[in-house]
Amino acid sequence: MDDAPGRGTDIHLPDTARDLVKILVTGPFGVGKTTLIRSVSEIRPLHTEELLTEASAQVDDLAGVRDKSTTTVAVDFGRVSLPGGIVLYLFGTPGQERFRPLWDDIAYGALGALVLVDARRIDASFDVLGLVEETGLPYAVAFNTFPDAPGHHTAEQLRAALDLEPATPMVTCDAREADSSIDALLSLVQHLIDHHPPEPR
Repeated sequence: MDDAPGRGTDIHLPDTARDLVKILVTGPFGVGKTTLIRSVSEIRPLHTEELLTEASAQVDDLAGVRDKSTTTVAVDFGRVSLPGGIVLYLFGTPGQERFRPLWDDIAYGALGALVLVDARRIDASFDVLGLVEETGLPYAVAFNTFPDAPGHHTAEQLRAALDLEPATPMVTCDAREADSSIDALLSLVQHLIDHHPPEPR
């Protein structure tokens, strides 16, 4: 397990915690899911990363992620407290098709998903978006910024390329930066509130 840079390692829930929410952080292989959870988690995040091997290179598409040396083989886990007493439990999913049998187990009980997308390889996100839609989970899309990502696409073009519904939130974020990643999570939380308004107490 790795320490989250700049974040605390207190395992206790804050006294202000009121609503505990399970969220999936998902997306294709190498899109930055582990990085995002590491950047925002207020506890020491759990990572199940292993080194890529020659055997996995035969089945994992490394196009666009040639510098990647590790991969999540089960789940990433972290926790972040938001204003208003909302506490998010973040579950990062493996991005490769060969880990699909884990999907239902990891997704069980989740209220929504943040889908990370790499603008350099948008088509790599189609399978994951299909999985999220099959589960019926509300979701938001966050384009993780990479230095060599194309900058000439408009928001309308990106939304059309992913065939997103008009109500689906779409934002950009830098998964390495806590504030940017939290803003992406907030876009999902607001969508969840709008999609499933809380019942009157």
